[in-house]
Amino acid sequence: MPQPVVVVAEELAPAALNVLSHDFAIRQVDGTDRCALLAALSDADALLVRSATLVDDEVLAAAPRLKVVARAGVGLDNVDTSAATTRGVMVVNAPTSNITSAAEHAVALLLASARNISPAHAALRAGQWKRSKYTGVELLDKTVGVVGLGRVGVLFAQRMAGFGVNLVAYDPYVQPARAAQLGVRLVSLEELLGRSDFISIHLPKTPETVGLISERELNLVKPGVRIINCARGGLIDEQALAAALADGRVAAAGIDVYAKEPCTDSPLFELDNVVATPHLGASTVEAQDKAGLAVAKSVKLALDGEFVPDAVNVQAGGVVAEDVRPGLPLAEKLGRIFTALAGGATHSITVDVRGEIVEHDVSALQLAALKGAFTDITEERVTFVNAPLLAKERGVDVGLTTSSDSPDYRNVVTVHGVRGDGSTLSISGTLLGHKQVQKITKVDGFDLDLVPEGHVLFFRYDDRPGVVGTLGRMLGDAAINIAGMQVGRTSTGGDALMALTVDQEVSPELLQSVSVAIGAVASSSVALEE
Repeated sequence: MPQPVVVVAEELAPAALNVLSHDFAIRQVDGTDRCALLAALSDADALLVRSATLVDDEVLAAAPRLKVVARAGVGLDNVDTSAATTRGVMVVNAPTSNITSAAEHAVALLLASARNISPAHAALRAGQWKRSKYTGVELLDKTVGVVGLGRVGVLFAQRMAGFGVNLVAYDPYVQPARAAQLGVRLVSLEELLGRSDFISIHLPKTPETVGLISERELNLVKPGVRIINCARGGLIDEQALAAALADGRVAAAGIDVYAKEPCTDSPLFELDNVVATPHLGASTVEAQDKAGLAVAKSVKLALDGEFVPDAVNVQAGGVVAEDVRPGLPLAEKLGRIFTALAGGATHSITVDVRGEIVEHDVSALQLAALKGAFTDITEERVTFVNAPLLAKERGVDVGLTTSSDSPDYRNVVTVHGVRGDGSTLSISGTLLGHKQVQKITKVDGFDLDLVPEGHVLFFRYDDRPGVVGTLGRMLGDAAINIAGMQVGRTSTGGDALMALTVDQEVSPELLQSVSVAIGAVASSSVALEE
């Protein structure tokens, strides 16, 4: 069987390529050469890019086998995530790869602006010794305002604390208690502007944050403030900032990002009190290595069919908690078994999660169950990305319910829904012991204790003597070995459900023959990957 093909369209760290080279065929191409890129993608399973390669619908259409696009960095401006989602292609990035580098660069620009490093350096190189002109300010006891307490903002604040500053922050999505743990006091944006000697911006670029610091806000700042932006271009109105720097309301600025990039012509570049860099926040050897390694690991997970925590177009919480992750394969198997037992279309699929695991975000378990539910009934390749879309297209209502109450097991996942004829169906499973052994615990009210592996068969029949013997003989005559078996029943002679795992595939003809021989009112089989 040929190895999956990974197309690498831009330079990556050797360590990143090493992660992939053992299991996949690496194909390198210049992503800026459109014709070469399209040709290289005809049989590609994964595409790795940085910022120069445009991944649009034309690129995605040229790669019918593509499962994942990985951007070795944070931003995704060059990747059409919506088009990828429609095609069921996972998009991943490296959201934490450059956070340390970005925070450190913000500190560097703040220090450079405080001590007039840029103009003093330029003057000295021009043969001018101007000590008095470039007198700076200390940081000790100054107030530093942090706009945005995300991961980079937190790292920046932690580093600034070492300079003996007073930290205030504006972030409407952070609880005061969390800020207090960091030694930061939360304030309104207006108060931050009026109190801060230094302001550093650490926000994502969204419709709400574009132009957040404009002429109005710059009229509210403390005179002599120094402003730093290493986050995203466009958060500060560059024209308004240039005017505030020119008239002295803002003493200095350190700017690494711009509304339009590349940027080589800005009114900010004409001012002596601006230190400007060409978007260098992530430009460290360490950040580039981390980004490459992170996306290489994500690509490997995606091609191995596992859940990818850094997938940006998967409708679940960001990072899947370690306690939740082992349940993903179980939930997927429950979804596959649910569809096999349903035997046709369903009106709804709801995933119910119970136990202490609900302390975490368990939405990934719903995705895993949906992925399993559609795997065997569509010609499309089902992924964590397109499973919700497939449900919507088929008019299947999906839901997720949670409860900390789980009297029988520490945690239990149940997939239940309504069949096309209006009848209901449910199947439950759990993970047992320190080895996290998968077990089916209940099907439609029948208690079971079965490991879901290999080929699983289900038979519904009236309880009576001889059924197990008949079934065992027929499977034995067909050289099919039974690995495990469970029988649940409502009462002696009542409704019974037999579930068994076998080592070989059971043909539809044999399944039908066994069903007739034992008088089964319903039977089904599903092949589960180990």
